[in-house]
Amino acid sequence: MGYELKPLLYDYDALEPYIDKKTMEVHHTKHHKAYVDKLNAALDKYDKLKKKNVGDLIKDLNSVPEEIRIAVKNNGGGHVNHSFFWLILKKDVKPIGEILEAIEKRFGSFDKFKEEFVNAAIGVFGSGWVWLVLNNNELEIMKTANQDSPLSEGKTPILCIDVWEHAYYLKYQNRRNEYVEAFFNIINWDKVNENFKNAI
Repeated sequence: MGYELKPLLYDYDALEPYIDKKTMEVHHTKHHKAYVDKLNAALDKYDKLKKKNVGDLIKDLNSVPEEIRIAVKNNGGGHVNHSFFWLILKKDVKPIGEILEAIEKRFGSFDKFKEEFVNAAIGVFGSGWVWLVLNNNELEIMKTANQDSPLSEGKTPILCIDVWEHAYYLKYQNRRNEYVEAFFNIINWDKVNENFKNAI
C-alpha cells in the first residue's frame, strides 16, 4: 500500500497573490509527490515499516534500518513537513486565542515574534525550514536544514515556513525576504492555535 499524496484542502490559486497558482501546483504535485514516491521506494522491502505513521518513523529514525535511514530521513521528512505546511496556509486569518497569548508572553509582542521568525527564515543558508515549536512546554523558533524535522529532536511543530527555493522562486526569484513577508498574510492562525492547544 505505502504512503499517498493527499489532495490539498483548497484550490491551487487560493493563496493568490501571495503564492501563485503555478508554484502551489508544482510544489504539491511534483516536489511533494516525489518525496512520497521515493519514501515508498525506500520502504519497498519493509512491509512492517510501511504500516507505521510516517511521523513516527521520523521521530525514531534509529529504529529505521541503516541502509534506508537517510532516504527515510530525507523523503519521509519531506512528506511530513509538507503535509504539515499545507494545513497551516489560509488567507486573511488573524492571530487569535491561546497561541497569540503564548507568543506575546514568550517573545514580548507579536511584532517581536514576527521579526525573529522573519530573520530566521531569511537567514537559513541554502534549503530548509523555519519552525515555531513547543519544546519542554516552551515556544521556540528553530531552523532545520533540508527536510529535517523537529520531530526527530522531540519537539512539536506549531507553525512552519518552507524556504526551499521551489516554494517561492517562480514568483519571487531570489527575493526570499519578500516571500517571507508575504507568508504572514497566509497563515491559518485557527489551525496554528489548534496545533498549539493539542501540544500543550
